[in-house]
Amino acid sequence: MGFTIAGYELGLQPEDKPAASKQESIVNFWGVENIELEYKRFLKLGAAENQPPMSVGGNIIAASVKDPWGNIIGLIYNPDFKI
Repeated sequence: MGFTIAGYELGLQPEDKPAASKQESIVNFWGVENIELEYKRFLKLGAAENQPPMSVGGNIIAASVKDPWGNIIGLIYNPDFKI
C-alpha cells in the first residue's frame, strides 16, 4: 500500500513472515530513472539480490538489494515524481 505525501512516496509493505530483525522491515527507497540498469549496477558492485524490480502499482517499479553488511537499499522508479 502506498501514499503520496507532498510529492513523496510512503510505502507500507506487509511481512510474508516475521523479520529476523526489524532492520529488515525498514527500507529507504532512492529514486532512479532506470531501475533495471541501476539494479544490475548494484549487483555488479557487490550487492546481493533482495527483491527484483517489480510493479507496485501503476507505472511505479520498486526493487531492493542488500549491501555487504546486510543493509537493505531500496530503488524506486516513479514517472510521476519530479526532483
